[in-house]
Amino acid sequence: MSPKQQRGEATVDLILTSALRVFAESGQQGFTVNAVVAAGGVSLGSLYHHFGSFDGLAAALYIRCMDQLCDDMVAALTRCRTARTGIQAWVTSYLRFTEEHRDVALFLHASAYSGYLVAHAEEIGAAKAEKFAAIMQWLGARLERGEIAPLPVSVVEVMVMGPLTEVARRWLSSTYEIDLAEAARYLPDRIWRSLRPD
Repeated sequence: MSPKQQRGEATVDLILTSALRVFAESGQQGFTVNAVVAAGGVSLGSLYHHFGSFDGLAAALYIRCMDQLCDDMVAALTRCRTARTGIQAWVTSYLRFTEEHRDVALFLHASAYSGYLVAHAEEIGAAKAEKFAAIMQWLGARLERGEIAPLPVSVVEVMVMGPLTEVARRWLSSTYEIDLAEAARYLPDRIWRSLRPD
């Protein structure tokens, strides 16, 4: 990689890191192009050069955060041999990631339906599909062997991710009284029970 490419990658990383920090500290209303530029100490031209627009920056940050979460879940899941231990590890890893990487989880949950991601929905969908391919493959193999209830893979994904995203959303919002550690004690086994074959 040339020095120019290295500088470009470093600038991209700086802008994305600064953008996440701005969002975590100022919320969605404070998440503006001017705030990100000021926090990163970069020029407006540099931001637009690398991301095309502020929506492009938000989409790139969303993909980066999603990659981090998915990499963690995939690593936990694919280390397991059985369907039971895999589902439980998947659930546990999601909740642990939410607690350990609160800023990342907050951006993912708060931005999921934001207007600034709409223009990049196709790009985000492709990135998510690529990351979730390993999870889908792992689930598919266990469904074929009868280790998981005979359901469509997409339904299994929803049955795992649905409760997790709702628990995380409530915990992150701080408007609901929910104990993430308590959820981590119950959900791995409860979600597995909903998926085990009859």
